Amino acid sequence: MRRAGRPLTSGLRSQNILGEKVGKSNSAEMAFRRRNKSYPFFSQEFLIQNHADIVFSLVIFILIGLMFEATAKTAILFIQPQYNISTLSPEGEVTLYQYGWQDCTTILFYFFITIILHAVVQEYVLDKVNRRLHLSKSKNTKFTESGQLCVFHLVSSVWSFYVLITEGYVFHPSSLWENYPHVHLRFQVKFFYLTQLAYWLHALPELYFQKVRKEEIPRQLQYICLYLLHISAAYLLNLSPVGLVLLCLQYLSELGFHIARMFYFTDESHQKMFDLWAVNFVFTRMVTLTFVFLALGFGLARAENQGLDWDMGNFNTVLIRMPVLLLVSLTQSWLLWKFIRFQLKRWREFRHEQVARKRATAKQTPRPLKRDSIGHHENGAIKASPRPKKIKAP
Repeated sequence: MRRAGRPLTSGLRSQNILGEKVGKSNSAEMAFRRRNKSYPFFSQEFLIQNHADIVFSLVIFILIGLMFEATAKTAILFIQPQYNISTLSPEGEVTLYQYGWQDCTTILFYFFITIILHAVVQEYVLDKVNRRLHLSKSKNTKFTESGQLCVFHLVSSVWSFYVLITEGYVFHPSSLWENYPHVHLRFQVKFFYLTQLAYWLHALPELYFQKVRKEEIPRQLQYICLYLLHISAAYLLNLSPVGLVLLCLQYLSELGFHIARMFYFTDESHQKMFDLWAVNFVFTRMVTLTFVFLALGFGLARAENQGLDWDMGNFNTVLIRMPVLLLVSLTQSWLLWKFIRFQLKRWREFRHEQVARKRATAKQTPRPLKRDSIGHHENGAIKASPRPKKIKAP
């Protein structure tokens, strides 16, 4: 029996509407399934689409090695930093670390970890934001690049600043060069450098996995190689405290740039953040150059342990200090030169836009019509004025 007051046709209509909705959802699911094509194993598209899953299986394989006694010693080489020594201090027994060739296995393991984290941020954060913004292909790639680097620079800048505070370098700046060579590192300092090298090494295959355009590859290779060169030099030459300060300053500056670029892609009216970043960029370059000259040119130059000693890890010689000083100075000067060229190009484009707008407004404004001496205007047309009649003389 049907319920009173409810016509039978309404129930049929609701069933039809439900059927249409179910049909539409099924068709949408079928269309979504068609997009996820299955590629043959070990093909180019298969590796690009499933590279994070393949790397994750390698990480699981290494972690399983810790469960067995026969493979635990080999697996621990990948996970834990090596070359640790225990020393006595006023605080008690402290474990310190040196560097060596076995650090390559640890860097390789965290190289895999960064690839997995890169894929997680891309899939669960950036891809969802890109679907809502509906950006073009070129803007989408730049937005993705800025999103990944924004997360990394935020974590690295906070981490490096925390290490500088806990190690006492902020409150005692002279300890950056007085205790050279910094051969024995605490766990947090060595682990920071290993993860930094792992991240910038993972950025090289990501150019292939992310299908970066050929026009963008040289620009990204430049800053990836510069980061690897500076971090490796600070780590191998036992200049880890100086490298921490430089990385903290650089990451804070780059964080502001990528935040400004992400806001600009969401709304092109957000251009004031670029002005704030420009001031921060110039300030960072000046502070970096001043600090490098102070630490290398004055601090290490006046230290007592002058000379080259491979066993002690002492590289405090003029032949090594001067190339390092020139490397940092030339890099900062090159960055400033690129920044000035970009600002001049931007200023010229702004001037051309202003001139074009003035010309367009000048063409749109109607010019006032000049009154003719032999006529007058009536309804926009020039008409001849009537001649005065001659009066005949009587």
